[in-house]
Amino acid sequence: MLSETLNPEENTPPFAKKAGAPPEWVVAPSPVPYPEALAFMEARVAAIHAGEAREMVWLVEHPPLYTAGVSAKREDLIAPDRFKVFDAGRGGQYTYHGPGQRVVYVMLDLNQRQKDVRAFVQALEHWIIDTLWRFNVEGHIRNGRVGVWVERKDKGYEPLTEDKIAAIGIKLRRWVSFHGISLNVEPDLSHFDGIVPCGITEHGVTSLLDLGLPVTMDEVDYALKLSFEALFGLVEEKDLTTDKARMMRKRIDTDRARIS
Repeated sequence: MLSETLNPEENTPPFAKKAGAPPEWVVAPSPVPYPEALAFMEARVAAIHAGEAREMVWLVEHPPLYTAGVSAKREDLIAPDRFKVFDAGRGGQYTYHGPGQRVVYVMLDLNQRQKDVRAFVQALEHWIIDTLWRFNVEGHIRNGRVGVWVERKDKGYEPLTEDKIAAIGIKLRRWVSFHGISLNVEPDLSHFDGIVPCGITEHGVTSLLDLGLPVTMDEVDYALKLSFEALFGLVEEKDLTTDKARMMRKRIDTDRARIS
């Protein structure tokens, strides 16, 4: 099931890189504080644009927190004292991040792919849908509702209920992307009660576990990688715990301090 794709007959990934080394695929070994993630992305995106670093897909989990996109409305933050709230600087409104949710920060140079924002967002949507399909979950895109949704036929048909299982929020700087997607694997869904997720009140949130699929994060990461490569091309797995990676992070921290 995990090895199947929605379009196996297509040989060339539709959003493949024109030339050069593949993106680095990095899985954080432990929860990453949100300010550290923001700082890392800022430095990495600058380095990618300068030709000093490769593209990167960074898979993380965060401690429980809320983030506010550029369109966030104050009234949608229902419980402001429940968790720390951070300005994300990405598109969208309020969202939750926490343990059991896979957050994927996508730092790609669209100058080397397609300089088309709509096509890029659609590619991210299809990446999530294809990943879900590998677990026999059918994801949907709805007009006026950002993210990926699942029909909850188990809750009844009149009216048919839909819950959000994945969020998308990106930012582009000189056509290099950052921020990305989040997929609910097994988070505490009650943590979403402190906000109006993405400003949508008439629909709920769900997760793979909530849908009756107790899959591991490693299984989800494997599915994400297969689906990403089908759309964006091959990646190269890297380990941020190595000495080389620690040196890279130290250099980025030094550069960031110099810039500030």
